Amino acid sequence: MEELQRKFLNIVTQVRMHLEYQRALGITAIEMRTIEPLRSLKRAASDQEAAGQVRVGLSEAPVLPQSAGLTAVREELGNCIRCKLHKSRKNIVFGEGDPGAVAVFVGEGPGYEEDQQGRPFVGSAGQLLTDIIVKGMKLKREEVYICNIVKCRPPDNRNPEPDEIEACEPFLHKQLQAMNPKVIVALGNVAVKTLLKTSEGITALRGTWKKYQNIPLMPTFHPAYLLRNPKDKALVWKDIQQVMTEMAKVRKG
Repeated sequence: MEELQRKFLNIVTQVRMHLEYQRALGITAIEMRTIEPLRSLKRAASDQEAAGQVRVGLSEAPVLPQSAGLTAVREELGNCIRCKLHKSRKNIVFGEGDPGAVAVFVGEGPGYEEDQQGRPFVGSAGQLLTDIIVKGMKLKREEVYICNIVKCRPPDNRNPEPDEIEACEPFLHKQLQAMNPKVIVALGNVAVKTLLKTSEGITALRGTWKKYQNIPLMPTFHPAYLLRNPKDKALVWKDIQQVMTEMAKVRKG
């Protein structure tokens, strides 16, 4: 029974982490329902205990929600000092949105406003991204997930350097693994090159579906680029329309 109790306590701990994460997002109520895998686990444990053979493997445990996985990644990241960016940051900008979102937007790194607030894409480029999501895709910003390649602001908003990306990239991978989105939108050169491991630029790649660990990935221009080159908004809209079509296919099953 000790092994079963240990695993039960581990589940309780992860559920608590999940609830704390939801509270941080401003969610004050959750739907309560019995999870069938948990009932099955209890029945199996009861049967095995009666037979004197209680063994619970990881594959038999109930599947935890994506938010619990994200919370675990955030806790592992901690008060990160793995690269030099920690020396000048105010806040770690981990990411925000729906942990179970169909679509994830991945940018480059936090800017000044993001560093001040601890939230991704809240400056002028962030407002443009929000307009794309809300006005263009007809979604709430909270219905997608938004994060960056690096979690701390590079000084003067410069591009992240290779060692900084190397230090932060494992946490981005763990975020995406925890969420398992159906579509990734890579915003700009740094995001595209990091996720696809390519030297090709965004101009050549945008608008063409790629794959990140078997997840469809759409490369497109970063909103900050669009602020400097508004004529290319039409190209991004074409890319986003492809994303919307893919999302519709996923929702139809």
